[in-house]
Amino acid sequence: MSTEPEFANAQEIAWIEVIRKMEEVYSDLISYEVELEEKNSALEEAQRFITSVLSSVSDILVVCDPRGAIQQVNLAFLKLTDIAEVDLLGQPVDDLLAENLGPLAYWLEAGPGQDREVRFKTRDGGTSEPVALTCATLLDHRGLPAGMVLTGRPVGELRRAYEALKRAQAQLVQQEKMASLGRLIAGVAHELNNPISFIVGNVHVLTKYRERLEAYLAAIHGGVSASQREAERVHLRIDALMDDLPGLIEGTREGAQRVADIVKSLKRLSFSDSGEPQAVDLAELADKAVQWAAKGRNSAAAIAVSLPDGLAARGRAGQLHQVLVNLVENALDAVAGTPDAAVSLTGRRQGGSVVVEVADNGPGIAPADLSKVFDPFFTTKPVGQGTGLGLWISYGIVRDHGGTLEASAGAQGGAVFRMTLPAA
Repeated sequence: MSTEPEFANAQEIAWIEVIRKMEEVYSDLISYEVELEEKNSALEEAQRFITSVLSSVSDILVVCDPRGAIQQVNLAFLKLTDIAEVDLLGQPVDDLLAENLGPLAYWLEAGPGQDREVRFKTRDGGTSEPVALTCATLLDHRGLPAGMVLTGRPVGELRRAYEALKRAQAQLVQQEKMASLGRLIAGVAHELNNPISFIVGNVHVLTKYRERLEAYLAAIHGGVSASQREAERVHLRIDALMDDLPGLIEGTREGAQRVADIVKSLKRLSFSDSGEPQAVDLAELADKAVQWAAKGRNSAAAIAVSLPDGLAARGRAGQLHQVLVNLVENALDAVAGTPDAAVSLTGRRQGGSVVVEVADNGPGIAPADLSKVFDPFFTTKPVGQGTGLGLWISYGIVRDHGGTLEASAGAQGGAVFRMTLPAA
């Protein structure tokens, strides 16, 4: 008889347990629902953000499925074609190309980073402006191909940007050339100073001599006696004057010839690109480059030039002179403040080429920078002491001559710049 109350009590306990479990499940469902709503809200926010970014991008963007049907486009593409987005989704992108260029596989043949110029159809039946279009494979979460992404920019915009870049590049190159010309002028001024000062000094002395000769001749033509004439000759030191005249005249002539030689060198070493390449004596060119680079600055560095006679390259002397001046100037900058600073220029014949090396014993070039020293605007000099264009221009000049310009670390430290040119 006692089993019935026990059974009823067990049933009650079971129902309580079932209700408790249901409450736990319900509570979990509520938690899952809240979490799902939060994730959905975050997903919608991410979607809005991505859509906003795509709409803000000035380049056109078209996302296609593996069959080439359009899945998504951005605002730039809508403006380009003037077609509503609803009319584009699901349409084969091939049908929007103004020219029959074949399926999208055509684009994949170009490979990554390649582009082709195309035009798209517009809503009014016309064609858009040319677009440089690039295709990339769209990958899913497993890394498998899931479609294609077309990106592009109007060719007119690219051409305008390219022309602006070319103009800016030309201006920077011109500024660097003007800076090189300024350094050259400083060296020339120093080089011209000695002969011109010598000429000016000699002319001053010759002027005094002329005055004494005029006084002596005036006395003679005035009919003075022989004794008075002799007294005037001694007083005016005519004998010493006549002995000194040949040396003064010769010295003045040498100074004038030196000035003429410098001017002749400047004409020959102009920066003009015109004219056919000729045989260039690199030994003579190296000597002049050292003169121009070193005379315009106060440098305690020892400069050694050791190029064999007859070492000639085929090229334009002015441009190769510009390269050597730049290399020597960089070497002098590198050894500034270095104890026992030294710069050397050596040359040799190597098969059908000639090699000129400019080495210094400065701190050298960091291994990570060796591959960047010829990049435009790259410089290790402090701000205001270098534009980073000198070596880039020099590299281009040597390349245009059919040669190479390389940088390396010196065996005993410092840096070595090696210029290889076709032999004349």
